Amino acid sequence: MSPSIVQLVGPQAEILVRATNWIGDAIMTLPAVRSIRENFPQARITVLAQPWVADIFSANPHVDRVLLYHKKGRHAGLPGKWRLARELAKERFELAILLQNAFEAALLCRLAGIPLVAGYNRDARRPLLSHPVAVSREIKAGHQVYYYQQLLAGLGLTPGADRLYLSLAKTDRDWADDFVRPLPRPLIGLNPGAAYGPAKRWPAARYGEAARELLAKTGGTCLIFGTPDDRQAAATIGEWIGPAAVDLCGRTSLAQAMALIGRCQVFITNDSGLMHVAAAQDTPLVAIFGSTDPVATGPFSERAVVVSKSLPCSPCLKTNCPLGFECMRTITATEVASAAWGLLSQGDAGSRL
Repeated sequence: MSPSIVQLVGPQAEILVRATNWIGDAIMTLPAVRSIRENFPQARITVLAQPWVADIFSANPHVDRVLLYHKKGRHAGLPGKWRLARELAKERFELAILLQNAFEAALLCRLAGIPLVAGYNRDARRPLLSHPVAVSREIKAGHQVYYYQQLLAGLGLTPGADRLYLSLAKTDRDWADDFVRPLPRPLIGLNPGAAYGPAKRWPAARYGEAARELLAKTGGTCLIFGTPDDRQAAATIGEWIGPAAVDLCGRTSLAQAMALIGRCQVFITNDSGLMHVAAAQDTPLVAIFGSTDPVATGPFSERAVVVSKSLPCSPCLKTNCPLGFECMRTITATEVASAAWGLLSQGDAGSRL
């Protein structure tokens, strides 16, 4: 029997973990990151991440440091990749665990001279992996949280608990507390955007209508999250609910937005990265699904309600819809508002008021 990957590196090994590139995916890797620490308790674990997901790992107790991959800056193009490989080579990593699936992730590690490179055997990168793991049909059929944990199992490591978690710096938590202190409760988070494409986006006017129905029962404040591209959606929502709307789109860092989501009494969201942020903080949430699959990428939380329509074409996984987004159009504001009201009415949600 060949030695396990734990036996091939020293107890104080230098380990590189290549993070995924999207907020939601990065959140879903956090149980695997914790499992890596549990299997290598004395190692120094470094996460290589794109800047826009770095806040997810920067305060993580299982990570010693975060290195930034400036793919659109100093590491752009072939010269930038070579520069990054040289930077990684100076760190003398003994092992790289690739949570990202891309060919490039394996190539960078090989160019950096990392002797042990482990990851799923996909995207034509088998020759670059010292420890490839096959992706079985069962792994593909499950939730993405299990997908990353099963990678570790395939390497002979022991996966730990699958529960999501998210650690944030005290400065960001304190900032969020100060921000929400004067706001009327309950705090209702709204997330009308989704980077994936329009097939994931429930209409902004429906968000406004649902928020108005909910505010009529509860009062409170609606915090609208998103990027600068979502400001028009926020303006539409504001037309429905008036001064109860607080537009945060593009006006906070990711860490600040995550801390604010943790302060919400309920969070209404499309299938998006911030949906997973809410799940990781145990924030009660209503997730609206259209073209994507809640079995694979739904909120990994016991305090989540998924609202979707079962159509013959769903889940199609498309970013656009030639049929007019029927899966989203047929979800009513009342359905979403009722689901949110149900969460607010529960004792554990109400205790967050």
